[in-house]
Amino acid sequence: MTKPSFPLGGRVLSRRSVVLFAAGLGMAGVIAACGAPSSPNAASDTGTSATSTTGEKVELTLVSYAVTQAAYEQIIPKFAEQWKAQTGQEVTFNQSYGGSGSQTRAVLDGLEADVVALALAGDTKKLEAGGLIEPGWENEAPNNAIVHKSVAVLVTREGNPKNIQGWDDLARNDVAVVTANPKTSGGAKWNFLGAWGFKTQTGSDDAAALDFVSRIYQNVPVLPKDARESTDVFFTRGQGDVLINYENEVLLAAQKGEILPYIVPDVNISIDNPVAVVDANVDKHGTREVAEAFVEFLFTPTAQEEFAKVGFRPVDPTVSEKFADQFPKVTTLFTIADLGGWDAIDQKFFADGAIFDQIQAKVGQ
Repeated sequence: MTKPSFPLGGRVLSRRSVVLFAAGLGMAGVIAACGAPSSPNAASDTGTSATSTTGEKVELTLVSYAVTQAAYEQIIPKFAEQWKAQTGQEVTFNQSYGGSGSQTRAVLDGLEADVVALALAGDTKKLEAGGLIEPGWENEAPNNAIVHKSVAVLVTREGNPKNIQGWDDLARNDVAVVTANPKTSGGAKWNFLGAWGFKTQTGSDDAAALDFVSRIYQNVPVLPKDARESTDVFFTRGQGDVLINYENEVLLAAQKGEILPYIVPDVNISIDNPVAVVDANVDKHGTREVAEAFVEFLFTPTAQEEFAKVGFRPVDPTVSEKFADQFPKVTTLFTIADLGGWDAIDQKFFADGAIFDQIQAKVGQ
C-alpha cells in the first residue's frame, strides 16, 4: 500500500485519498467456514498457555461487522495453527459478517455466536441485556475489551471544490452533507457524536453543540438507513459535497485503488470497537476455553498487525509505533466515556423524542 505523507498538524491528507470500499459494507449475511491451516509453524505471542481439551476438533462461530472481514481472514488461520500446536486440537470457524446492528439482532434472534466483534460497545451491551453475555465482559479481555479503533474522516469530492477543512465547514450553507440515520445505523451514531463532541470537548456547552449539529443536519438532504446506502448516495448517485465516514474504511479502499480526498479532523472521536465471548453460547457449546483463547489472541502483535494492515488503529503500543505513518495524530481525541457512556448517550441523543429526534423535527426531515 502506498504510504501517505501528512502535513504538520495531521489535518488534510495529501495522500491520494479515497472512495469508500462499498463492497466491504455489502457483506451482510455472508457466512463462511475456515478450517485450520496445515502449516507446521505456530505463532508464539498469544499470551495463553496450552491447556487440555477434549476431542480432536472444535468449531467456533464468529459474528462481526462487514469491514473486519479482511483482517479476520488473515487472523483466523494463524490462531488455528497456534491452537493446534498448543493443544493438538483442530479449530474451525463459522464466520458471519454484516452491519453491526443487524448482526446484534441476529444473535439475539438465535444466531449462536461464540464470539462477537461488533462496531459499538452499545451493541454488545444489548447482548448483555438479552442475557447472552454476562455483566463485566469489558474486564474479561485486555484494554477493556477494545480490540481496535478508528476515527471519523470527511471524504470530499475530487479536488475538494468546497474547501472543506473540518467539522465547522459541515455547517456552512453551501455544503451538502451525507451521513446515515443514527436511529438505524451504528456508524451514524459515531458521526453524530463526532460533530457534537467537536463543540463540547473544546469548551462549548450543550446549547452551542445543539445549534451546531442542527445546522449540519439542515445540510443533510436525505438520511440513508446505513453506511452502505450512504456510500451509494455519495458515490453512485453523486449527491452531497462531503461524506462522513470511518478512517479504516477509506484506508482499506485505498488498498483497492479507490482514491478521493479525505480529511482527518483535528478534533475527533475515538471509534472504539469491542470484542466479547458470548457466555450463554460458549457454555452451551462447550467452547469457552478456545473462545477465550481466540479473544486473547486478537490482542497479540500478530493479530494487531492484521487489523492495522486493513486500516484499523491498533491498540498494541508496539504495533501502533510500527504503523505510525499510516495514522495521523489527532490533536483532541475524545471518547464515549467523555460523553457520558453509551447508556447515557443513547438516552440523551437517540431514544425516541431525544435530541436527534428534536433536531429532525426542527430541520423538517
